[in-house]
Amino acid sequence: MKPTKAAAREGVLDARLRFVGVLGLSVALFLGGATLLRANDEVVRSHGYSYFGNLDYPEDYPHLNYVNPEAPKGGEMSLAASGTFDSLNPYSRKGRAGALTSIQYDSLIESSSDTVGQYYGVLAKSLEYDKDRNYVIFHMRPEATFWDGTPVTAHDVVYSHKLFITQGLPSYAQAVGHMVTGAEALDDHTVKFTFHPEVSRRSLIETVGSTTVFSKAWFEADETRRLDEPRLEVAVGSGPYKLDSYDINRRIVYKRRDDYWGKDLPFNVGRNNFDTIRVEYFADQTAAFEAFKAGVYTYRIESDPKIWATSYDFPKVQNGQVVKDEIPDRSPPTPSGFVFNLGKPQFADKSVREALALAFNFEWANESLMFGLNSPRNSFVQGTHLEATGAPEGAELDFLKSLGDVVPEGLFSEPALVQHESRPARLNDRRNLREASRMLDEAGWDVGAGNLRRNADGQTLKVEIPYPSSLPTSITTMIETYVQNLQALGVDAKADKIDPAQYTLRSRERDYDMVYSNRYGAFLSTGGGLSQMYGSKEAEFSLFNPAGLASPLVDAIIEASFDTTDQDQQDAALMALDRSLRYEFFVIPDGYVANYWVAYYNMYEYPEALPPFSLGHLDLWWVNQEKAEKLKSEGALR
Repeated sequence: MKPTKAAAREGVLDARLRFVGVLGLSVALFLGGATLLRANDEVVRSHGYSYFGNLDYPEDYPHLNYVNPEAPKGGEMSLAASGTFDSLNPYSRKGRAGALTSIQYDSLIESSSDTVGQYYGVLAKSLEYDKDRNYVIFHMRPEATFWDGTPVTAHDVVYSHKLFITQGLPSYAQAVGHMVTGAEALDDHTVKFTFHPEVSRRSLIETVGSTTVFSKAWFEADETRRLDEPRLEVAVGSGPYKLDSYDINRRIVYKRRDDYWGKDLPFNVGRNNFDTIRVEYFADQTAAFEAFKAGVYTYRIESDPKIWATSYDFPKVQNGQVVKDEIPDRSPPTPSGFVFNLGKPQFADKSVREALALAFNFEWANESLMFGLNSPRNSFVQGTHLEATGAPEGAELDFLKSLGDVVPEGLFSEPALVQHESRPARLNDRRNLREASRMLDEAGWDVGAGNLRRNADGQTLKVEIPYPSSLPTSITTMIETYVQNLQALGVDAKADKIDPAQYTLRSRERDYDMVYSNRYGAFLSTGGGLSQMYGSKEAEFSLFNPAGLASPLVDAIIEASFDTTDQDQQDAALMALDRSLRYEFFVIPDGYVANYWVAYYNMYEYPEALPPFSLGHLDLWWVNQEKAEKLKSEGALR
């Protein structure tokens, strides 16, 4: 089991790419600060946006609080990625996109990493909207240009929006297509979005404002260019980096643009410090780690507890040329684990899912595979003030009661679900396996021919778990040993190791009984992204809902959370959401690590106070050139 936060960042996973379909997830928490200006005509005008109306950074802020504004520019950040890539289009529905391709693009607004749901202008210098959020108008910076020198205009924004609606991921296209009724360029640098009058006012402005902006002229120059098709041709962008070179399945190199139009924006001061960002591809984690030791690449986010615990004793660590560092991560851990495909008939009965969960021995896996470095996870917002504990009470109880009959009676009085405990001394905890066997018998899955459990129609209780060959050994061993316990119960279980490209295809087509996944996201606020991950409307096809969860209870809570009017109400709703997601039991949670595990050649430096919700290694860190030259003179780097 790799640490769940690190799992979401294995190698160099680009969070902006991973959540392109969840652009509306976070809305603002009331954190105090600069109040938005409100005119007499009830129109709000501001340099940024938050749902509850407050921004921490005033209009004249010089830079973000967590950057080093004097950070030197230069040098290279080099990282590893596992598997293969056959496309440089991060938004394709097919193929495997190369790492970090989306760093080449800007959006109208972007969120800061020290707040939840606060957005500040990038392509947009300001915005305005009516108090009921029926529309938003973005006033764009006329100095913004694409890397081909052409201006970024409101026409490009409208065109990009329509591309995502017509050719984007279905879950995003359906959700946003319903909420946005109009997108128009009022002039070359003013764009207006109009919203459906009957949808929630949550996630509207930040969703359209955070969408990637492409060059309309580039797409229209060749009618074969599509957003949803893989290609090795890069769409023209306006971001701080541009593709420099690539070698299929070996490496990708991005170069910082000296002519980047936005390099002096307050939002970008102290950021984007590397001249180049290089991604090296490797077939597996073993090859990647050996390459790191040899200096083929210089920065590593460790995801394998075994390697972290036992392998960072090589000479370069001992002599200080490589730094081994643990950096606190204050975001809630990713809700990863074994996800049931709820579209499979054998999992329709929740008691069957609960029985199969008893075969997973987290404690043994943690001690035997993870060196005791992981902590157990119960909640979708583990360790935060939103985590449900005990039976509901106070504001959460009142919220649940307001939902009516959709809430099961037991949810009012039962403690929030916590995962079973197992004995760590041996893989097959006999006590839990006996209980699992009893539950499966009661559910009608009796042991029959071939010592396999079968239903009344003679069908076996099948559980096939595909996984990519690029996973760390600790993860693959965890999957294989879980399958062993399932087999001991008489389950027709199989772990299927496949190549990463095939795994990507099967994941997209939901061709599995169960999958180890980190697709679900934690949440600190409400918004449309919750519907894309946990809602029913997109459940059949959303890539961010690998279980296909479609729960009237969860839907009701999410919808009601949109109508909350203050922070306390929102928190009560989200605590109820955590409780209900655990009640539905569609994920067997694995563990998590509260820190980033990073190792890097001793030439990188970072701000004294990193933001709570980002490691920032791609844009906040920098190279100390004197240290870099020293490493080169010592032969530590290739």
